[in-house]
Amino acid sequence: MKIVCLDAATLGGADLSIFKEFGELEIYDLTSKEDVVARISNAQVIMINKIIIDKEVIDKTNLKLILQLGTGVNNIDTSYAKEKGIIVKNASGYSTKSVLSHTFALMFAFLNHIPYYDKWSKEGKWCESPIFTDFSRILHSLCGKKHGIIGLGTIGKEVAQASTLFGSEVYYYSTSGVNFDKQYKKLNLEELLTICDVISIHAPLNEKTKNLITKKELKLLKDEAILINVGRGGIIDENDLAWAIDTKNIKAGLDVLEIEPMIKNHSLLQVKNKENLIITPHVAWASVESIQNLIQMVYENLKEYVENGK
Repeated sequence: MKIVCLDAATLGGADLSIFKEFGELEIYDLTSKEDVVARISNAQVIMINKIIIDKEVIDKTNLKLILQLGTGVNNIDTSYAKEKGIIVKNASGYSTKSVLSHTFALMFAFLNHIPYYDKWSKEGKWCESPIFTDFSRILHSLCGKKHGIIGLGTIGKEVAQASTLFGSEVYYYSTSGVNFDKQYKKLNLEELLTICDVISIHAPLNEKTKNLITKKELKLLKDEAILINVGRGGIIDENDLAWAIDTKNIKAGLDVLEIEPMIKNHSLLQVKNKENLIITPHVAWASVESIQNLIQMVYENLKEYVENGK
């Protein structure tokens, strides 16, 4: 069996030698759209993260199994793959703790003014202070704050549980309409955006969430609200968000964008209130521990296919 990994670089140099157990393993760090078919023409199994596998690719290959190196399979024409008898297997839940950590890292960076005070101290201003502390920025805890969660799936529920430990009141909006939890109060989107101090997004990108938050919704946010997106880019209209950051006193922490890598001259790079914006390059999922979990899950997916044909 020939196994080809087309974009191993997206795993940060992780060791994939474990897959040699199942056959011939061929690894490419990155693969252009033009090279995809040539590299997998003789493969039965492929491992991919962001590579597009559409009808055109499928028709020119003899694939039996597609192993997605992640949870989302929106880069694969799953319906056509099924029609052609190709099994598609993803990995879910591997990065829950990592995304949970990053959610609160972004949140507390704003609540505790971490970027500001790091810069302030390194500029020597603490050396000049007449007292041991500084009050040029006012810190806030989550205690008593209203935390609105958009998307109460596996990660959303973990965030809700952790947030309550910090003393927040948790509210949620289910983007799918099927997730419920009696521990927390369910609101419609407009109510949640209007009353919450902190809003974090943990939803997939689909027809229900595409441009879920535009200028209309951003206008509802209260003064000094914090908006975190560790779900998917495209859920927030980024041009409208750039407008809101400079027009309203809101803060935004983003780990995902609609187009990744970030495009040059992006509207978010032009915002004037730069202290109110933190952007990280889709790293919330990418802890060493998460990548180890992911590789193990993909290994188990391949093992199940080899042993049971499914």
